[in-house]
Amino acid sequence: MTQTLSDYRRYLIAAGYLVVVLLLLAWLGPLLAAQQPFRLVQSTITGVLVGGLYALVALGIVVINKSSGVFNFAHGWMMLIGGLVFYTFFTSAQVSPLVALVLAALTVLLVLTTLNANALRSPRYLAGGAAAAVVLTLMMTVTLPGNDLAWLRAITGAVTGSVLLGLLIERLTIRPLIGQPLITAILMTLAVSEVLRGITQLTWGSVQINLPIFAELNPLGMPQRLAPIRIDAVESLGGTIIVDRAFLIAFVLALVAFTAFVLFFRFTNVGLAMRGTAENQQLAQSVGLRVRSILAAAWAIAALLATVGGVLLGGATSLTVTLPFVALRAFPAVLLGGLESIAGALVGGLVIGLTEQYATLLFPGTQAGEQLAPYVVLMIVLILRPEGLFGQKRIERI
Repeated sequence: MTQTLSDYRRYLIAAGYLVVVLLLLAWLGPLLAAQQPFRLVQSTITGVLVGGLYALVALGIVVINKSSGVFNFAHGWMMLIGGLVFYTFFTSAQVSPLVALVLAALTVLLVLTTLNANALRSPRYLAGGAAAAVVLTLMMTVTLPGNDLAWLRAITGAVTGSVLLGLLIERLTIRPLIGQPLITAILMTLAVSEVLRGITQLTWGSVQINLPIFAELNPLGMPQRLAPIRIDAVESLGGTIIVDRAFLIAFVLALVAFTAFVLFFRFTNVGLAMRGTAENQQLAQSVGLRVRSILAAAWAIAALLATVGGVLLGGATSLTVTLPFVALRAFPAVLLGGLESIAGALVGGLVIGLTEQYATLLFPGTQAGEQLAPYVVLMIVLILRPEGLFGQKRIERI
């Protein structure tokens, strides 16, 4: 009897999973059938739009985990700081030249010493001249006066600030822990998140800040108030479908940023080096790759992705101290798609976004959409496939 159960164990487990799925369908099927069609379509559209932003957040977390194996719990506060830095340069008509000079000089210095240390030695006058030119260009761009050039000033300042933040975190907190147990670096990201939280509240306070980026798109032909798109489907679906135009623009820009990173990761030398380092750091170092520099580049890119996510989410909603908790809702997307999968981040983000909206529709007046449903889906997927939908199954031999 014991041998028979052992032989058919896989089939028994599969049958148990099938029974669970059928019970869930029997429970949720009548609830879905009771909903009006236009509400289902509305939840699907909203879920896809929100899921696209979750995917961008998840991508930043995957970049760090794929390159170093560290699960970055500070990503949410990096998003908020990036969005607030963008807001500061976007709304400040006159930026202090001293602040701009310090920001540009520190960023260029860290980039040179981290990614290309040889540029400081051979030949020195060329490296020094190029660095001075970059610092001067960044300072002049960040200090552009007036509101007409607010976009250029804000984008330059946010990119510079996010790269500086990512490199500082890697240099001061992660690099000293190389060789230590992995849990040490993970706990360090928790400490970094608390430090960033304190810096955020000391600098910008804890009030809600509106980021009016989507209201400033008149040169692109967008309406100033960004009224929602209304689709009349009373006759066909039984109601009117409303699409939030700000979320729609944020979704499109998130997909553009996601695609740009994928192309960078697959077709550039730095991206190929990051892929090699992610596979095996010791092997990558043995063939001449500078692993520490590549890890620093990964943190800089993750900080840049966090800034893009913070700006888009802040523009679609607002910049508040609750924004970092969006990253917590993106963690199920990361685990669902696979800790090392870029495509999994996109699929996981969309699945979690749809799950939240459907749960909110089926169980109104509760927190099932945000607090329960994504983690139930995550639990089911991880039971069936512990490495995630697109994660790699690794076998370690001792």
